[in-house]
Amino acid sequence: MRPILAIALIAALAGPVSATAGDSPDRITWDGTPVQVTLPVGQERLIRFPAGHVRVGLPPHIDDQVRVFSNDGIVYLKAQSSFGPARAVIADVESGATFMLDLSAEDGARANEVVIHRPGSRRDRATDVPDAEPDHQNLDYVALTRFASQSLYGPSRLAPQMPGVRQVSLNQEPVRLVRGAAVTAEPLAAWRGGRWYVTAVKLRNATESPVTLDPRDLRGDWLTATFQHARLHPAGHEADTTAVYVVSDRPFDESFWGVR
Repeated sequence: MRPILAIALIAALAGPVSATAGDSPDRITWDGTPVQVTLPVGQERLIRFPAGHVRVGLPPHIDDQVRVFSNDGIVYLKAQSSFGPARAVIADVESGATFMLDLSAEDGARANEVVIHRPGSRRDRATDVPDAEPDHQNLDYVALTRFASQSLYGPSRLAPQMPGVRQVSLNQEPVRLVRGAAVTAEPLAAWRGGRWYVTAVKLRNATESPVTLDPRDLRGDWLTATFQHARLHPAGHEADTTAVYVVSDRPFDESFWGVR
């Protein structure tokens, strides 16, 4: 696999683009009562939480029916088929507070945003106070992802050095990281910087058709996910393999097995 400049892959960290809602958002004040959210089948719905980073827990029986991506306090949900009410738990990573959603999905449901506020606040995430600075001023998602990419693909004589970052142990057993596509995944290496972890995972296409990779198809609880290459050629082609760099607030095993 050909290496690419680390700076080229960082653009993927900007996050997914939400579907056009077409009408005003539903604004809900969290009072401890589960919030009822109906997802339109085949269309993404966006939910904003009053938190910097959230962890999404779905009931096992709908895990394969809902595509989930979480970024900067925003959860993107896309139902693949209709289903009845199912309780999802959303956890604020920093405070430990939880929100509960009663999810369902049906054809033709509204796709407008849902904005959840804490009592006494009507602000959405765009006007909230920024998160605290990371533990080291030079450590952020972009820097950690660049560090991991350069560690794997850069010349050994130019191995990156970053104060505050160290390699950590990692279970390298294959995992089913990618939903829906026959893509094998093998954790390669992991590092910790401050309160974050970055893990490099090798992805390989096991089918005879090309595969376009989407971070929202990844199982687990990730703050960001960046592909070295976003498209895999059919199995057997020299470009059938790439790497994904996932950033989390817990070790890889905990982030993968804790929420799937």
